[in-house]
Amino acid sequence: MAANQPLDTTIGVVTPENIAFEYQLAGPFRRLPAYLVDLVVRWAIIIVAGVLILIVGGMMSFFSGFFGTFAMAIGVIMYFLVSWFYGSFMEARFNGRTVGKWMCGIRVIDVDGRPVNGRSAILRNLLRVADLMPIAPLTLLFVDAAPVPILATGVIGLACMVSTKRLQRLGDLAAGTMVVVDERSWRLPVAKVDDARVPALAAFVPGDYRVTRSMARALATYAERRHYLTPARRREVARHLTDKLIERFEFQRDIDPDLLLYALYYKTFLADSSAEPADLGPLAGYSPLLRDAAKQLPSADNGKTPLTMGLRSQRETIQPIIASEATKIDPHSPVLPAQEITDNNGAAVIEPPPIVSSNITDADKPNVADASRSTEQTS
Repeated sequence: MAANQPLDTTIGVVTPENIAFEYQLAGPFRRLPAYLVDLVVRWAIIIVAGVLILIVGGMMSFFSGFFGTFAMAIGVIMYFLVSWFYGSFMEARFNGRTVGKWMCGIRVIDVDGRPVNGRSAILRNLLRVADLMPIAPLTLLFVDAAPVPILATGVIGLACMVSTKRLQRLGDLAAGTMVVVDERSWRLPVAKVDDARVPALAAFVPGDYRVTRSMARALATYAERRHYLTPARRREVARHLTDKLIERFEFQRDIDPDLLLYALYYKTFLADSSAEPADLGPLAGYSPLLRDAAKQLPSADNGKTPLTMGLRSQRETIQPIIASEATKIDPHSPVLPAQEITDNNGAAVIEPPPIVSSNITDADKPNVADASRSTEQTS
C-alpha cells in the first residue's frame, strides 16, 4: 500500500450470481475486543466444566479409583476441545459469529461473499496460534515474575493484516475468509410510495447507476423518517444528496429534491426490473432530462410543474397544470371540466380533463428506452 494512499476499509464483492455487495472490513480495533470476549467465554466454559467434572469424579472415586482417572481424562479432552474448536463451531453454526463477534458487530465471510463453511472455520481458528506469535515472557509485564513465555503478542497477525487488502491474518489467508462489519441492525421497514410521479421519475434514473451501501442506508432512513418533517425541511435535507445526483443523471436543476430522492429510493428498493415500463402519464409530458429542457412545454402558473411540486396529493396540483398547458398551446382548444369519479373502493378520484387538440407529438414525449440509451451514451 502506497504511503500517500488513504486507507479504505470498504471492499466490493461480486457473487457467482453476478450480484455486487459492499462490505466494511473490520480492523484490529474491532477484532481485538471480540477476541478478548471470546477468550473470557472459553475460560468460563472450561472452569465450569472442570468444576462439574471434579465434583462428579470425586463422588465416583469413592467407589473406584478408575472413575477419578476417567474424570481427569474427560477434563483434559474438554479443555482441548473448547480451546481449539470453540471458534470453529460457533462460526460454522452461527453464520460466522462467535459471542465476541456478535457483541462487537462483526462476522466472518468468505472472500467471495458467501457464508463461511465448516472447513474454512476450522482452518482459520487452528492457525490462530501462528497469528498470536511471538509469545513474550511474563517478565514483560512483571519484573519479578518467572520468565515463562505466556503472553501472546499477535505481532505476526497484526503485520499480516496491515499488509493485505482485506485485512486478513494468516488464518484468513489460508481459509479464504475475511472479517466484515455486520450492518443488519440498520435495516428499516419498506416505506409505502403513494405518489404516481415517483415511479415515473424513477424510470429516468440511469440503469447503470449503482447505489452504494451507505447511500442505500441513507435512502432507507430518509424514506422511513421523512413523514415526520415539514415539506421545507424535507427539501433542505434531501438537497444534500440530490445536488450531485442531478449532475450525475443530467437532470434539470429545478426538480424537487424530495421527489428525486424518493424516486431513487423506489428504484433501489421497490422497482421490479422485470415488470412493465413505468407509466409516464403523471409527469404530464415533462421530462427531467436536461437535454429535453428546450422542448418542454411553457411553464404553468407560478412556474410549477409536476417535477417541481413536492410530494403531496396531486388532486389540486396536476389537474390545473394540464388545463393551463392545453390553453397555452391552443387558446381555442376546448378544455372539458374535470370529472369526479369513484374507484372500485368507492373513493373519490379526480380524472384530469381531456385535451382535445395539442401540438405535442409522440417524438416530444419522454420515453424510458430513449432515456436509458441517452444515459448510456453520456456515460
